[in-house]
Formats: sequence, structure tokens, C-alpha cells
Amino acid sequence: MTDSAPLSPDAIRAFQAENPKLRSRDQADRLGISEAQLNAAHIGRGATAIAAHPDQVMAAAQQLGEVMALTRNESCVHEKVGRYDNYHSGQHAAMVLAEDIDLRMFPSHWCHAFMVATETDAGTRRSLQVFDAAGDAVHKIFLRDGSSLAAWEAQRLALALPDQSETLTVDPRKPPEAAKSNPDKIEVLREEWRRMTDTHQFLRLTSKLRMNRLGAYRIAGAPFVRALATEAANTLLTQLAETGTEVMIFVGNRGCIQIHSGPIVALKPMGPWQNVMDARFNLHLRLDHVAEVWAVDKPTQRGAAISVEAFDAQGSLIFQIFGLGKEGRDSRAAFARMVEALPGLQEANAEALT
Repeated sequence: MTDSAPLSPDAIRAFQAENPKLRSRDQADRLGISEAQLNAAHIGRGATAIAAHPDQVMAAAQQLGEVMALTRNESCVHEKVGRYDNYHSGQHAAMVLAEDIDLRMFPSHWCHAFMVATETDAGTRRSLQVFDAAGDAVHKIFLRDGSSLAAWEAQRLALALPDQSETLTVDPRKPPEAAKSNPDKIEVLREEWRRMTDTHQFLRLTSKLRMNRLGAYRIAGAPFVRALATEAANTLLTQLAETGTEVMIFVGNRGCIQIHSGPIVALKPMGPWQNVMDARFNLHLRLDHVAEVWAVDKPTQRGAAISVEAFDAQGSLIFQIFGLGKEGRDSRAAFARMVEALPGLQEANAEALT
């Protein structure tokens, strides 16, 4: 991708008209532009450039009623139906803590945003879409049949930017951060890991030791982590659907993390995708992107926080799954037993050799 759109808005719209079945993300990839630039080409034709800061976007979202929230990365799409509420602003991190919509947002990556009305065979589809500096999607909100169209229109007018240009300049896309370890600090890592009282302390610890999440996992060893077979990601989803065990499923990108809390029910594999297709929660996971899976044990004041975490071949985090630990809905012990039984990487490699 170049610093600016290599095609005119007319050429972008013409390509879309010729390829209506392609998803917008795939259209942008085919054109060699960002998805934000794709939206900009429709300014005045159903798209409106709006203020992108979470404070303004979330104020609008809370007026829309029931919607669908979508956060994705290269390998996983997380969709939740619900209402935006209980927004907490923050300079470096913001949160939505509603019953169904549960988000962690990082405002420095909320750079471009649009409210978009797209004509489809099923009628007009309205969405609010946020992008980072490179024009890649951070978070999207899609209206549903019960959403407030009056609030949509009022917020579109209130948030509209003075500059409604059909072209958009974006920054070069930053490459994913590969695993970063510091073996000289392995004993410090282990000792301070043992002393953690909250999972949020982990990233501060790795940063201090000049590591990142995956780099720390690769050197920490037992009892902190266990390398799992890559198929453990699908095995876990299958077992969760079979048992109804309640979990927290985290999927995110640099600008937003979206969380589902509860069970999963309906799994529908399709090609390389494994799909959760529940009434108010959908998950779409590219199983062929899963390159590493880790079972992780972090100490907290409330006991061990056990997670299963998947990474792609570039070292990017795809998802994290934890047992649910809410009052009256504590599945952590059941989830820990499930994780303990997942096939380890060494076991899978041994079986492959026999």
C-alpha cells in the first residue's frame, strides 16, 4: 500500500460495482488500498467522514440501541449483538463495560472513521467504521432492525468532519512485531511472574524486560506455560460447544479488544474457517493461520488465571480464551481441567513420527 490511494475514487467505485460479492476488506486488498480509502471514495454517496476518537464514537454508539459490534484481526473475526453502555474514557485506554458489548480501546489508533449507508439486496445497511493510521479496520458497528435510525442520522450530522474529501492519505502499514525474548532475563521473568497479582501486570513485566508476550512464553517454561499442538485451538472450541462451559473469548487488534463472556453453542466449520454461529455471538477463525498455541498460567489475587492463546506465523496474537470467573458463574476450575487435557506440542510431534 502506498501513502495515498493509487486509484481515483471513480476507479475504486467502478471496481466495487464490478465485484459486488467481494467483502469490502477483500475489495481493498485487490485494489492495493486500505479499507478506509475504500470508504472515502463513497463520501457524498452514502459515506460521511466523522470524528474518530472513542469519546465521540462511543457517545454516538450509545444512542443507537441494539447493534452488532465487530472487531477483527487478520485471522479472527469477533461479532457481538448488544447495546453500547457504561463507557469509561481514558487517555491511553478506554472501556465499554456493558452486558453484551465489552471492549478495551486504545485511542491513539482511532484515526479515521466513517458512517456508511450501503445499498444491498436486503435493503440499506448502515454502519459506523473506525480505522487506524494505515486505514485498517479497528472496530465496526452495524445497525440491526431494532436500531434507532433517528439517532443514526442525528449522530451522523453531529460527528461529520468539515473535510469531506473522496480521497484519504494513510500511513504505511506497520509490520507485526515478531516474538521478542531476552534469555539473559529468564530468571527475573520467572521470579516476577510468580509474584504477579493481576494479569494486567504481565505486559508491563515483559516490556520492562525487553520482551513481548510470545517471546516470554517461548522461554518461560513450566509451570508458567505449556506449548500445545496447533489443533488444540479447534479441539478447545469443540469441547466448549459440547460442554457449555462459560468462557471469556478475547479477539483484538492494535486499537481494540472485544470480549465475549458466556458459552458457545453452534460450531459450523467451512473450509479453513471454524465458525461459532450463535444467536448473539459469532466467531470466525482461520484455523490454517494458527501457528502456535500456548496454555498459560498467571497468578492473581483470585487464583490462577488459565488461558489458551493462539498466534499466527508472524507472531501476532489471534485470540485468548479464559475460564469465566464472575460471581455465581465460575467456570475456571472446569476450564483448567479442559486445558490440562489438551494435546501438547511434544506429544503431537511424537505421534506424527510414529
